[in-house]
Amino acid sequence: MKKITIAIDGHSSCGKSTMAKDLARELGYIYIDSGAMYRAVTLYSLRKGFFTPEGIDTQSLQADMPNIHISFRLNPESQRPMTYLNGENVEEAIRTMEVSSRVSPIAALGFVREALVKQQQEMGKAKGIVMDGRDIGTVVFPDAELKIFVTASAEIRARRRYEELKAKGQEAPYEEILANVKERDYIDQNREVSPLRKADDAILLDNSEMSIPEQKQWLMEKYQAVVHG
Repeated sequence: MKKITIAIDGHSSCGKSTMAKDLARELGYIYIDSGAMYRAVTLYSLRKGFFTPEGIDTQSLQADMPNIHISFRLNPESQRPMTYLNGENVEEAIRTMEVSSRVSPIAALGFVREALVKQQQEMGKAKGIVMDGRDIGTVVFPDAELKIFVTASAEIRARRRYEELKAKGQEAPYEEILANVKERDYIDQNREVSPLRKADDAILLDNSEMSIPEQKQWLMEKYQAVVHG
C-alpha cells in the first residue's frame, strides 16, 4: 500500500497530538509532534535565561539555534514517542504550564520557525508520517495527501487541558488555562510568520462533542478514502 503524508493542524489543546499519535501507531507510520519541537526550544530558552523582563533575548536565541537538536524516540513500554532535547528526555518538562504560557511568542519568531520547518521537512522526506501542528498543511507539507484541520470551543479545550494537567498532578486554575488557550489562539492566528489557518484543501473536524473512538473512526475513514480513492 502506498505511503502518504498526513498533516493535522488546529488550535491548541484540541487533542491533535493524541489523535495523530494513535493514527500513526495504527498505520505503522512515524509520528512527529511539531508542537513539542517549539516547546523544546521554549524550555531551552527558559533554562538559558532568554526570557527577560524586556522580552525574549532573540539575539542570543538565534545564535544558539544551531546548538538545539530535537529528536523523537519511542518509549519501548508505552510505545509513545518521547521528545529529546540535545539527547535529554524532556517529554514531561515541556508539558508544564510554565512552558505552555511562553511557547507562542517563541513559535512566532521567524528564525525559529525557519530552523524547525527545515528539520520537519527533512524528517518527512520518506513519506509514511503523521505530523501535527499549526502550519503543517500550509507551510511544512503543502503537498500532503491528507490534511485535517481540528477545532473545538475554547472552553472545552481548556477543560481538557485542565483534566490532563490534573491527571499528571500539576494543578492549575481552570480560568488561567482558559485565558492561556484564548491568548495562544490570538497569537497563533495573528503572527506574521506562518499564522494558523485552515489550508484550502484541508478537511475540517470539530471534535467538541466527539469521543476519542468516534474521532479514530472518522480519521480512519478519511485515510482509507485517500489511499483507496
